[in-house]
Amino acid sequence: MQRADVVVVGGGIAGISAALPLAERGVKVLLLETRKKLGGRATSFADVRSGALLDNCQHVVLGCCTNYMDLLTRLGVADRIGWTREQYWFERGGRMSVVKSSGVGGHLPAPLHYSMSLLGVSFLNWADLAVLSLGVAKVLEVDRTQWTAKTFGDFLREAGQTDKLVRRFWEPVVISACNVSCDRVAASSALHVFQEGFLCHVHAADIGVSRVPLVELYDRAEDVITAAGGRIQFGASVDEIDDQSVTLGDGTVIHAGRVISAVPAERLAVMAGEALAARDHRISAASKITHSPILGVHMVFDRPVMSTPHAVLVETGTQWLFRKDDAGRSVHAVISGADEWMELGEAEIGRRVAADVREYLPGAEDGQLVSCRPVKEKRATFAPTPEVERARACVTTLRPGGEGDGLVLAGDWTNTGWPATMEGATRSGYSAAAAVLGVPADSILKPDLPIAALTRLAGLRVPRDAA
Repeated sequence: MQRADVVVVGGGIAGISAALPLAERGVKVLLLETRKKLGGRATSFADVRSGALLDNCQHVVLGCCTNYMDLLTRLGVADRIGWTREQYWFERGGRMSVVKSSGVGGHLPAPLHYSMSLLGVSFLNWADLAVLSLGVAKVLEVDRTQWTAKTFGDFLREAGQTDKLVRRFWEPVVISACNVSCDRVAASSALHVFQEGFLCHVHAADIGVSRVPLVELYDRAEDVITAAGGRIQFGASVDEIDDQSVTLGDGTVIHAGRVISAVPAERLAVMAGEALAARDHRISAASKITHSPILGVHMVFDRPVMSTPHAVLVETGTQWLFRKDDAGRSVHAVISGADEWMELGEAEIGRRVAADVREYLPGAEDGQLVSCRPVKEKRATFAPTPEVERARACVTTLRPGGEGDGLVLAGDWTNTGWPATMEGATRSGYSAAAAVLGVPADSILKPDLPIAALTRLAGLRVPRDAA
């Protein structure tokens, strides 16, 4: 039998984010992780074919992700994120439009900071832009908490947005951020993306991508936690979880003053014993969380095919491309909401994505695919549909009415106020640590980016206390 002050189950971003501030404050933390590495879904693996260290999928951090960047700062790896302020949108035939913020140095404050570059895009005409501006005005003034029961498609139709605008502008942003389409995602979640990620601040949509394999961002967590008196146990398969104990697969029982579950919703529903499930309605809510898949495709071409850091492909199956080397031969493709791709074989996936690369990227027409490594994640994220958002609303860090007792929950799928993001996972972990310490969550959570004065005057209503 083992003992610990606090046991954290799950070594993903939520688990690390819970364990780190506790260890820093002198709590004897034991972090349990089934695998031999940290990072959860946002990690890397050694490809047996090439020997290369590949990320499960391309993960992106935005300028509005203040807590995730705080976590990387605590780990001493914030400088491993490379930032761009431009978005490169490509049409068939290779025509490119650059969407970028003209804030601060460009003199236009939020929410006008993208207006100049949008006026110059080629994939929308002036009539489209006039209708789009009306839609953006609606996004600014709406209270997103009143739109949890309807889809973003419903919102866009009420806002008078055309099918063309949905296909060419709204959908590419929403499906990449929320991993479900406009007609499936809860309007509140999609509105969060645009209000917090684009309109509130000139740097909110800055795009950050790790310069190193994702697993290397979290390697230092073990050193930091153990240096503070905590401990990480890898290869620890958990069979059952309760308020103050965890049972491992080998029968070992670990007793603790508090237990934090930082595992995916479906794992919690399996690990929770019958007695716990009977007295904690959050377990039932967790069982109602459904998922959406992501397909990541690692490709190497025989010649340079990509010159920009990333590319948004307008109206095709492959949504985003990321350049993974200086030469532009190594490319990572991302297909979100990839239900229709899950049954395809490797050859067909490679054929389709390579065809999109050749059709959309200028100078890539003759590029031949040398290697292709698809990575299918069938449960990549929770699906933030209206039904799932109703279930999430029940999943608080502490059991309501429990007066501070009971199992503490973390994970991006809990009621963080954010979509399925690394920021949401970090916020959940920080909030769980605060609950264990008995302090306000805001004492650990970092402030959001401030809302620009003109954005406030334009009517932006942001429920910042939801996090």
